[in-house]
Amino acid sequence: MEKIGIVTEEGADLPQDIIEKYQIAVAPIKMHWPEIENLPGDNTFQKMRQAEKLGVKSFGKTSQPSAKDFMDVFEKQLAHFEEVIGIILTSKLSGSYNSALQARNFLKPEDQKRIFLIDSLSFSAGESPLILRAIDLIEQGKSAEEIVKDLEKFVPLIQVIVIIEDPKWLEASGRMSPFLANWTRRAAKIGLRPLIRIKNGVLVSGGIVTGAKDIPAALFKKFETETKKLKKEGKKIRTVITHGDDEAGAVRLKEMIEKASENNQVAFINIIDNVVATLIGPGSMLLSWCEI
Repeated sequence: MEKIGIVTEEGADLPQDIIEKYQIAVAPIKMHWPEIENLPGDNTFQKMRQAEKLGVKSFGKTSQPSAKDFMDVFEKQLAHFEEVIGIILTSKLSGSYNSALQARNFLKPEDQKRIFLIDSLSFSAGESPLILRAIDLIEQGKSAEEIVKDLEKFVPLIQVIVIIEDPKWLEASGRMSPFLANWTRRAAKIGLRPLIRIKNGVLVSGGIVTGAKDIPAALFKKFETETKKLKKEGKKIRTVITHGDDEAGAVRLKEMIEKASENNQVAFINIIDNVVATLIGPGSMLLSWCEI
């Protein structure tokens, strides 16, 4: 048996090659939106755009992995690894972490002791850096207990900024307050780029970027401002970019980040999965960064 395996869920938006390379088990998050299932489009975002054009008034609903879903991935990993670390979607916005806790409690006592759970207090580009950190520590030969202690300290060090085209999706889901949604709309109407942060597991205002021609430029401008100290100290910075069906914009953001400093590393670009797609809507983009 190998020493330590990883479990997560689809909200982490990990690319398939990373999932396969590191044998990560991913619990499914279900989406229910029958009104768009038969609409044209290669992904959920494209179907959402079609739904808007057709005047579809409904919103997608998602449900966290069940305890059974987590039991399945735990048992899969326990069959191949001595211990398992679960890195799960923020408990402040989803019941996924609670489902994982329940699943662990259903296992045999000796197996429960082999599973360690971390509340990422984030999602998408904010959750995946924690998994990348765990991979680094596993490869360094750290024990599960050492890794968990490190990750718990690392959680608040991951910075995440988000720009969305339309806050209606988040507002409809109840994950953004009407106050923050209205603030975002007002700022956008006068040509400003409102930022949202994921902080302590919830969405909060992240200020405003001015003088940026589009979303990638705005994210880069904020990134440059907030990483000045790390850059001056010569620190290596790992970033992750996830997007709402804007591959070209994500690639431009990657190029800007990597051109700004040889110490900037873009770990990956990936399209946002269905679970987050229904919340933030088409055209949105997330950028996370942390020191490595």
